[in-house]
Amino acid sequence: MTTEPLAAPACAKAAAGGPARFWATAYTLFLLLTGTNLPTPLYRGYERLFGFSPLVLTLIFAVYVASLIPSLLIAGPLSDSVGRRKVLLPAVLLAALGSLAFALADNIAWLFAARLLQGLAVGAASGALTAALSELEPRGDRRRAALVTTVASVGGLGAGPLITGLLAQYAPSPYVLPYVVEIVLLAPAAVAMATLPAPRSSTGWRPRRPSIPAPMRGTFISSGTAAFLAFSVIGLFLSLVPTYVARLSGSGNLALAGGAVTLMLACSVAAQFAASGRRALGVQITGLVLLALGLALLAVAGGIDSLALLLAATVIGGVGQGLTFLGGITEVNRLAPDDRHADVLSSFYVVIYLGVGAPVIGVGFLAASTGLLTAVQLFAAAVALLCLLDAFALARKSKRTT
Repeated sequence: MTTEPLAAPACAKAAAGGPARFWATAYTLFLLLTGTNLPTPLYRGYERLFGFSPLVLTLIFAVYVASLIPSLLIAGPLSDSVGRRKVLLPAVLLAALGSLAFALADNIAWLFAARLLQGLAVGAASGALTAALSELEPRGDRRRAALVTTVASVGGLGAGPLITGLLAQYAPSPYVLPYVVEIVLLAPAAVAMATLPAPRSSTGWRPRRPSIPAPMRGTFISSGTAAFLAFSVIGLFLSLVPTYVARLSGSGNLALAGGAVTLMLACSVAAQFAASGRRALGVQITGLVLLALGLALLAVAGGIDSLALLLAATVIGGVGQGLTFLGGITEVNRLAPDDRHADVLSSFYVVIYLGVGAPVIGVGFLAASTGLLTAVQLFAAAVALLCLLDAFALARKSKRTT
């Protein structure tokens, strides 16, 4: 299996507009994903303010996923047909509306509306932005474009809780200011998306059943499974780590809680830089093994109330997630055909966001009957086992291709 970077088509390179447009697109991806995690350190406060249960919080996550998945499936192939600009500019505007809804929230209905808008925005943008980065990469290097995509994505996920934690802890209007900052920072992103080059030709578009080109289905299944597991761990950590840190440290400091989430995702970004250029299958295998170890430590940390062990689980889980995500998206991005690039990547993001949302929702419902700690421990054991099984399957595949 070749690991050489593939060049984007000549027309895409000609329209690229140099490094500035490439980095503006990466900034947009980073900022959209920053916005989706801004509420993370505030959810406990929302529960107190609006008087809802942990189960309702689970439903708020579910609304986000329920709006995101259809948006991904429609917007990805649509952007292949009508061009990236016509999809991405509305996505940025929807993201701004989602932040505005959070800033105005005075009851639980606003939270549902805000997450609905955020889901639509991220769903519309994820596949199209990833494809645009490949097309706008100045040297046509899809491997470098994949690295920038994963770093911007995970970096954005980590920046959101940190920004909100700091502003909510040390600045006025904790339930308003983070979202105002996000809206202001989205303005240059909107300008960047409005100035993307128009496609040389626009083809007709109609909804179609999602499908993956036959030559890459095996890679899509193996990489998609690994990505699903990696992001199920992300979803669990994002939803639980702030609560765990507050309980184990005895501190209600929001900056500390947000910083713990950022620690995991910073480790993910660092691991991606360290693994850049390495063979994708080997990177995924290593990542899956580390994910299993991180989950085991998370389960034990909750059982013995150890903050140190929780932080170790956070670091190891972050490294594992970063390696698994980088290896998977590199392979999918490399093999996706040019005429269905955003379509294939949107399908890959469907798998990713199902990983973020579905298991966490399941843990939320399970916790209602077993308690949170037991639910987390059962989840950790099941996903750790699946990580090891997928690592074994990828190792066998790696031997066949060498």
